[in-house]
Amino acid sequence: MERRPRIALHNRIFIGLLLGAVLGASAQIALPGGRQNEGLRWVNDTLMQPIGQIFVTLIFMVVVPLLFSALVLGVSEIGDAAKVGRVGLRALMMTVLLSGIAVGIGLAGVNLVRPGDGVDPARRQELLGSIDQAEAQKKASAEASAEVDPPVLGIVPRNPLLEATRALTGGIMPFMFFALVFGIALAAIEQEKAMPVRALLEGVFAVTLKIIEYAMAFAPIGVFALVFRTASILGLDAVAAFGKYVALVLVALAVHMFVTYPLVLRFIAKRDPVQFFRQIRSVIVTAFATSSSNATLPVALKVAEEEVGIPRDIGNFVLTVGATANQNGTALFEGITIIFLCQFFGIALSLQDQFTVMMLAIVAGIGTAGVPGGAWPMIGSIIVRFGVPGSAIGLVLGIDRILDMSRTTLNVVGDITIAACVAEMEGRSREVPEEFA
Repeated sequence: MERRPRIALHNRIFIGLLLGAVLGASAQIALPGGRQNEGLRWVNDTLMQPIGQIFVTLIFMVVVPLLFSALVLGVSEIGDAAKVGRVGLRALMMTVLLSGIAVGIGLAGVNLVRPGDGVDPARRQELLGSIDQAEAQKKASAEASAEVDPPVLGIVPRNPLLEATRALTGGIMPFMFFALVFGIALAAIEQEKAMPVRALLEGVFAVTLKIIEYAMAFAPIGVFALVFRTASILGLDAVAAFGKYVALVLVALAVHMFVTYPLVLRFIAKRDPVQFFRQIRSVIVTAFATSSSNATLPVALKVAEEEVGIPRDIGNFVLTVGATANQNGTALFEGITIIFLCQFFGIALSLQDQFTVMMLAIVAGIGTAGVPGGAWPMIGSIIVRFGVPGSAIGLVLGIDRILDMSRTTLNVVGDITIAACVAEMEGRSREVPEEFA
């Protein structure tokens, strides 16, 4: 008997989100007393909240090892870029430029549209008030521990291990600073001494990705629980806010893809943007379908050399490093998502806070895994710094598939764009091998 093909995971997550939103909002409307109905409150407190917390905790428990290993490996690769001279430095310069523009577009859009506004303040407060006591106690404990051995200027840690214990309660920036310095130092030492450390971190990185894979297998149920609970309290306000958020992310990604990249291609790489996008169409399709920069890398390497005419040494170097260290589509997405969730929970961010978000999003773009769902542990570790419940990531994770496909496409196109710019700067543009000419 022929077995039916299983529904793809991303489709199951989306179904969980859809069912949670429809059933939660319907329960609020149909049950006597609405969201105050005793039966509905029992379901939320006894079933939905614990299930949602288990799912989110599976992701959060790998944040520290994932963040450290990914950031150190990403930064050390960029450090290696500096060792190869002009090519590496120019690639680094273009990476910072494009990532900064991407996050700037995201922050401008989320402040202009403000998709998280519009939720009834009373209902929002009810949702916040329904967060379990353990999270409130954790926040209070974090505030107390922050007074013990605080980092210098709030950034430079005196004790990195202490900051690791505070990473999930708002102390993520000092820990990221330590990872950045560690990665720079790792790139600066002799190769034979660095190799064992890298091998260890690559192993840690692989293990944490496997744990995230386990968590994502539980995601359809976890997302259903989290969204049901939110929709049963906030009603249609939440649905409208999420719709505006998705539209904003897609528009911002499109602006970066079809405005920023063509301008960079025209004025820095000295290429026709229309012809360039035609040449890399197979890369775009692969990135969109797989949602993975790493899975798209072999196709990107082949197309960069054979179709775009980027010299093999430049293409191999820039694209391989870029698969980890140049995630400017992810940086844009993370900036929007962090501020959206702050707006959704009624947390106002100052200009200084938003600048901090921008810097963290750029750095997180370096340390985000180039696999589906790799951005969520980073987002979760940053939002708690601003007082947003960590479980909030589950509210938007269910609609992430189309966003993940789109931002991965942006990441990969950005890598090839940077490679084309570096080739032009080196005076070696359009070197198509004779067998492909």
